[in-house]
Formats: sequence, structure tokens, C-alpha cells
Amino acid sequence: MLRRSLAIVLFASLAALATALPELQLPLGNVRTAPDSWEYTDCGEESDAVQIRSITVSPDPPKIGSDLTVTIVADVKETIEEGATADVLVKVGRIKLLEQTFDLCEEARKANASISCPVEPGLHTIEQTVTLPKEVPKLKYVISVRGFTVEEDSMACVDLTVQFRPFFQFWE
Repeated sequence: MLRRSLAIVLFASLAALATALPELQLPLGNVRTAPDSWEYTDCGEESDAVQIRSITVSPDPPKIGSDLTVTIVADVKETIEEGATADVLVKVGRIKLLEQTFDLCEEARKANASISCPVEPGLHTIEQTVTLPKEVPKLKYVISVRGFTVEEDSMACVDLTVQFRPFFQFWE
């Protein structure tokens, strides 16, 4: 009980002091609120079978607990056949949340994607909507995707960063 009373007195005193002497208050210039954000980098080579032209999301930035529509525009240079894969790595800081190889054609079928294998050369737009669960922690996620043809040649390379920020950020 004494600790609780002491804490109340301490906070009341600090509040009274801050109100009475505002000139003694120091601004916390490095405390700011920041919006959620995302970005991607096409880390592929000109010789890759797929050239990413753009990736867009809606809503932008993504919102936890709502639907997210991802639209990818890509120029396919050579036919993508059954057996093409993508190595996906999802990290938070140094912690690996997911490291898995996906069969791209199989995943497209499961998701009822707007494209299916074999994918012929040409400009393609792929749009997919997913729901971001409201339980997603507000952290910075770094996602690496490396795609490979059935012959295991490099097909595409994309690095993404998605930042769901907490209410306050105390660093730049």
C-alpha cells in the first residue's frame, strides 16, 4: 500500500511540476509516430526468365486485419513450366520466421490465381487478394524471394520490407 501511495504522489508531483514550469520541459525530438510502410527491390538480373516491372498493394500501406490486394506486372522472357520454384525467407531482425521452397505452379492452383502453368512469354499482370490477420505483430518483416526455373536457372529475385509500426518509435 505504501508503494502505491508513493507512486501516486510521485506522478502527481511530476504532473504538477510540468504544469507549473513548462519552460523546464525538454522536447523529445526523437520520439515520433510513423505510418506503416512497405517497399520492394528487384534484385534480379537482366538474364532472368522473369523481369518484374512493378509491384503494387492496396491498401497502400498494408493494414493489419484487412484484405490486401497485391498486383504484380512482370515480363516473362521464357516459358515457366511445372516444377518452377521459389525460395522464400521471412525474417524479423535476425529471427527466421519462415524458410521454405514453394512449387510456384502448385501454389498458383491452390490460390486460384489469375495465371497458371505453363506461363507463356509476354507481359502478365497477376492480382491476388489475401487477408492480413489482425494478430500480425507490429514489427518490421524482411522477405526474400528467389525464383528458379525447372532447370534451376535464376528466374526472378525480389526483396521486400513491410513495416507495421507500433504506436511510437523512439529511434530514427
